[in-house]
Amino acid sequence: MAVKPTAAGPTSTGLFALYARVFREAKRFRPHLTGLLLLGMLGTPIGLLMPLPVTIAVDSVIGGKPLPGAVASSVPAGLLDSPLLLAVGLVVFVALLTQLHGLADRLLRDWTGQRMVADFRAKLFLHAQRLALVRHDSKGISDALNRIEDDASAIQWQISHVILPFVTSAAYFVGMVWVTALINPKLAIVALAVSPLFALLTALSHHRLRSRWDAVCEKDSAAKSVLHETLSALRVVRAFGQEEREVKRFAERTDDLIRSFMRAAVAESGLGFLVSVLLASGTAAVLYIGVTDVQAGVLTVGELLLALSYLAQLYQPLQNMGHQVAAQQKLMANLRRAFTLLDETADPAERPNAKPMLRAMGDIAFSDVSFDHGTGRSILRDMTFAIPAGSRVGIVGKSGAGKSSMIGLLTRLYDPKTGGVYLDGKDLRDLRLADLRRQFAIVGQDTILFSTTVAANIAYGRPDATMREIVAAAKAADAHDFIMRLPEGYDTPVGERGMRFSGGERQRIALARAFLCDAPILILDEPTSAVDQRTEQAIMDGVERLMEGRTTFMITHRLATLRDCDVLIEMEAGRITNVTTDVRQWVSGMSLAA
Repeated sequence: MAVKPTAAGPTSTGLFALYARVFREAKRFRPHLTGLLLLGMLGTPIGLLMPLPVTIAVDSVIGGKPLPGAVASSVPAGLLDSPLLLAVGLVVFVALLTQLHGLADRLLRDWTGQRMVADFRAKLFLHAQRLALVRHDSKGISDALNRIEDDASAIQWQISHVILPFVTSAAYFVGMVWVTALINPKLAIVALAVSPLFALLTALSHHRLRSRWDAVCEKDSAAKSVLHETLSALRVVRAFGQEEREVKRFAERTDDLIRSFMRAAVAESGLGFLVSVLLASGTAAVLYIGVTDVQAGVLTVGELLLALSYLAQLYQPLQNMGHQVAAQQKLMANLRRAFTLLDETADPAERPNAKPMLRAMGDIAFSDVSFDHGTGRSILRDMTFAIPAGSRVGIVGKSGAGKSSMIGLLTRLYDPKTGGVYLDGKDLRDLRLADLRRQFAIVGQDTILFSTTVAANIAYGRPDATMREIVAAAKAADAHDFIMRLPEGYDTPVGERGMRFSGGERQRIALARAFLCDAPILILDEPTSAVDQRTEQAIMDGVERLMEGRTTFMITHRLATLRDCDVLIEMEAGRITNVTTDVRQWVSGMSLAA
């Protein structure tokens, strides 16, 4: 399913503004929600039928009174002479109708809710991938994961388990008041008197519940972040024997979560207690008046039982609405977090009039580029250079010199604070992002493989590639032979991050991926830093074939891999300190100095 990114903007935390956004997200499911609402409304007449068999049994079977007029005119004539059979039949009929109604409601509610959550998660997932990398670096990946996995599901519960039941409960309440008024207007007025007090209680509880459930969501996210962080770095944790320390850290966060949860639970239970006391007071008043009217001959016993049964059903929607108001605050806390993620500005953003690009020639230019990751601390300063298409460029410098940041600007993972980066004379910010990214093939020192097959990993940049093209790319990268020795060849599952393979094997799969992309610009970021000399030579043979006819940027500390470069750029503390085209002489000089 194609998902369009949402325009960024501040998240409104007002109740009605959040509800408006919820319904906008659910726009595609309006027919299903209408069906759920109609099914909910159908519950009102079914509920009205439930106490009727008892009334018939007490007044018409035991008391010998004629059937109520509405019943007598609605049933077949043959049942009028047998009110007991009618009462028994009604019990079975109402039970069957209730079950069929519940089944239809459950199936439609669950399907609609699951699809709604899946769509919302996909939208959040796409947007999270387009946010600034510095955002994920500062807040951690687990923050976005929690909002996508946990908070997004609140949209299902808010609509199908809070809003729609609230509406149907209100309709049910009105229906029960009307029927009770037909039996005894005085009872209906007394029963209805609790409504303003109920509304006042829920209004007073709103802000208290909201703040407490907001705190619960934040503490829950903090606890889960420890799990994600620890399991993602499990090799480091075990290497240093820090398992117990991480468990303790998780336990501390969990204790904070439990304390926040209990504060919210106490506030929610307090609302439930007050609502129950209020409704019990209303029931007691109705019971007193009803028994008095029976004693005075105004009501029959059957009518009193019917009125009390309707009263129980009358107050049940109010009880439900009280629970829904409490649940609403927890779900709104989740939704605020999800919408906040959705409202964060994509970085870098694509300009509305961005231009397409089919295949670049490969001319690269940096013009007075400065960059600071948005922190105010300069990472790159005043970078200016031009590289002709097809050139091989070596980039050297100590760790922290800004090499990776420069490559990030080149691939437009970031935008410069000042100056511009140009491809074939066009500012990268003027190009469509998808077209721009297709101009680069990247082989890094930390090769990322995905939990799918070897073939799918090679074809990651070109999912539509044929098997013949995948095999050809693997052969060009000298990966075909070891792939064929795998249990299932190209269909062998890689496992998480490809850790079942050696560093050299992962690098050759990455090279095959780059060959298959056939991009005009190649970026090599320490491609042989984690392999032995024999493997390095095999990888460099593949790299040499891959560089042919492409503009290539090579970041490396190994002098031997720089000899065939056309241009060498030296960097230090975010600045270019030297640019030379006599690379072999530079390498020889560095070798002698070493």
